[in-house]
Amino acid sequence: MIRLPLLAACLALLPGLASATDEAVTTFALENGMQVVVVEDHRAPVVQHMVWYRAGSADEPKGSSGVAHFLEHLLFKATETLEAGELSATVARNGGRDNAFTSYDYTAYFQRVAADRLELMMRMESDRMRNIRLTEENIATERDVIIEERNQRTENNPNALFGEQMSAAQYLNHRYAVPIIGWMHEMETLDMQDALGFYETYYAPNNAILVVSGDVTPEEVRALAETYYGVIPANPDLPERIRTEEPPQTAERRLIYRDARVAQPYVRRSYLAPERDPGAQGTAAALTFLAEILGGGTTSYLTDALQFDTQVATYSAAFYRGVSLDDTTFNVVVVPQPNVSLQEAEDAMDAALAQFMIDGVDPAQLERIKMQIRADQIYARDDVDRIANRYGQALASGLTVEDVQAWPDVLDAVTAEDIMQAARDVFDRRASVTGWLMREEVTQ
Repeated sequence: MIRLPLLAACLALLPGLASATDEAVTTFALENGMQVVVVEDHRAPVVQHMVWYRAGSADEPKGSSGVAHFLEHLLFKATETLEAGELSATVARNGGRDNAFTSYDYTAYFQRVAADRLELMMRMESDRMRNIRLTEENIATERDVIIEERNQRTENNPNALFGEQMSAAQYLNHRYAVPIIGWMHEMETLDMQDALGFYETYYAPNNAILVVSGDVTPEEVRALAETYYGVIPANPDLPERIRTEEPPQTAERRLIYRDARVAQPYVRRSYLAPERDPGAQGTAAALTFLAEILGGGTTSYLTDALQFDTQVATYSAAFYRGVSLDDTTFNVVVVPQPNVSLQEAEDAMDAALAQFMIDGVDPAQLERIKMQIRADQIYARDDVDRIANRYGQALASGLTVEDVQAWPDVLDAVTAEDIMQAARDVFDRRASVTGWLMREEVTQ
């Protein structure tokens, strides 16, 4: 399964403001360099077992786009001790569920099972860390599968194709310009050498993070991890994680994507924006609130300005993904009323953003959003999946356990002026892409 940023999912991904320091978190490293994080929660006899590799689509060699996601599929094939599909079948037979996902900065594999099945999960997951056994038939079959996945999720979806073009225009020199699933013409050429090259380079314990959350103790996890993962040799040739950097962006870009299948035209603007940096998360926290204030729901600034006051839009939103190894984006979307042109919608969006820079942050709204995020954090603690994902995603993206635990306090300290300064910095049209998704007339 490929995990792509979804507009509707942004709120669910926001960490909360309730203190994380009272979570029972233990972290340690195995001798081979594997990082381990244990989050105890004994309220239910369930565990989430996850292995995160610091290798995603942005780490792929040029010309092999999609190989990270391709390899994710291939890891469900046979190993020295498991037949193809046996791992998932075993998880299901033991009452659990499993899957995997690929992003720009990481690939993760997980199982959610009863606590007394943790050793079985570690045995199987550690086996496929180094013992995958691929055949040319596997390669051909799964290559067809990912090509069909791209056909269904991207080629048949104008919104997805539009999003690819926006990213390609936003990033001038960075691999975030390339879709996670890959460009079709490169996916069609992926072969055994591509898959094994990525696997042998990146799938090693010193490039992995083990996260276990739920009804476990650190001592139990350490013993099992040493038994199953600790015996796997580190990769002494693991390359340093160096990415190409963006040059200064000095010219705003515009694009129009036309497609006869478009059901609802809309305007989208993306701005290059800083990510959450280790030890320096303040700007990302301010941008998190800026996205919520501008377009986080029916009481947001853009909703009031564009849907209620001027009635030029049927929908508006702002979203920001802060957990990223390198610079990310801040996005604004406006879907116009049927009788409103895209130019009119864009003009209204710009007017609303300009007016917001004059009006500033409503203190009552800021406090209300802080309270909502506090509540979200409390609810998140009831879900071992969300807990494990919070730590795994952060650590695989360059943050630390201390950063995760400090994040609620960083958010709580954000002021209205911090938010306005972040807005002044990020709303730089020279580092932006404005796109129109519109219908293409079908000729008879």
